[in-house]
Amino acid sequence: MMKQTLAAGCAFLLCVGCIAAAPLPHDTAISTEAALRARTQQLLDAIALGDVGTWDRLLDPAVIQVDENDVVRRKPAILAELKPLPAGLEGHLKIDDFQMAELGDLAVVTHEDAEYLNYHGQIILSRFRMTDTWHRTPDGWRMLGSQVLAVLKDPPTMSLDAQTLCGYGGRYAMTDDINVTIRCDKNSLIVERAGHPPRQFRPELKDVFFEPGQPRTRRIFLRGSSQQITGFVDRREARDIAWTRIG
Repeated sequence: MMKQTLAAGCAFLLCVGCIAAAPLPHDTAISTEAALRARTQQLLDAIALGDVGTWDRLLDPAVIQVDENDVVRRKPAILAELKPLPAGLEGHLKIDDFQMAELGDLAVVTHEDAEYLNYHGQIILSRFRMTDTWHRTPDGWRMLGSQVLAVLKDPPTMSLDAQTLCGYGGRYAMTDDINVTIRCDKNSLIVERAGHPPRQFRPELKDVFFEPGQPRTRRIFLRGSSQQITGFVDRREARDIAWTRIG
């Protein structure tokens, strides 16, 4: 009886040792990319619900996050920001593109996510680009860093009458040696500068134009006291380069 008990005890200890030494099931059952994609979607699903528990579990204590508004947060602040969507709002985020680079116990993933938001009956579709750093711990993968960017797109084009549109035409100078000629073409402005290919600008609002494919910038025309156009500014994230109308 004693021998049988000792044998059973040794077998139990050996079995426990095997379990303790073995990698965690979720680190071996599927690929790293699949595991991190699943964890990423869990985090995204938890945002609308204000699910602090999921974020607390998957974030490393040393995590640092930079959001799309350039706000830097550590873990306590990240968790404090999580609140369920208020009444009248319904939405979700889904991964649309996911790519990963892995090196040892570190992995960097970048994913573009599609957001659907029902805002009091109006549907808003947005996209975000997130780049996250994960590291493998004894408890599985934990997020160590994250940066969020809003994916920008061109605004809707406003239709201007020919007289208003062609009124922006003329010559404009930034310096004595740098000048451009602007002319109207259908519902666009064509900007020509010596030694450069022509550029097309479309009206977003009266006096405000954008260049297709360049949603970070605007070309804003300026008017004097008599409402005549005196020049324009090239604006990129609140920084202006001024041009003066010379003809």
